[in-house]
Amino acid sequence: MTSSPGVPAGGDAPTGPGGADTAHAERLWPSAGAWTACCAIAFTAGLVPLPVFGPRAAVVVAVLAVLVVAAALAVTSTPVRVEGGQLVAGRSRIPLEALGPAQALDRAALRRALGTELDARAHLVTRGWVPTGVRVPVVDEEDPTPYWVVSTRRPEALVRALQGR
Repeated sequence: MTSSPGVPAGGDAPTGPGGADTAHAERLWPSAGAWTACCAIAFTAGLVPLPVFGPRAAVVVAVLAVLVVAAALAVTSTPVRVEGGQLVAGRSRIPLEALGPAQALDRAALRRALGTELDARAHLVTRGWVPTGVRVPVVDEEDPTPYWVVSTRRPEALVRALQGR
């Protein structure tokens, strides 16, 4: 089996993100609306101690809650790269030799790929706040995974990087 969904993306690649052998690199940050909503909710939740501990403590708790939520959003943003002869999506990686021709998915195509056309054996690295993606068939006969669907804000660029192997 060539795909390794549980293998961390860092480590054995010859260069890091943006290095000489990196054909594509992006990070799937949450949208501005998601940042605003999460931080507003955290700030509001932080104000809960206001009646008991007073305004200073409430503001401190609110700011700390916003910092924790912002850190969580930053840490959970997913990297998508083509580097070192591999497609790396989050903590998953697969050699490019094990992949067939990639297909860019617009909003409607991604919705179908994740809905009515979904094969339960597919490997998904998707984020709800990213409306486009790429579908890449797995051609390795030993791998039971039929294809990968990966969220990306630049599907055409990722397809070009995967074709440029």
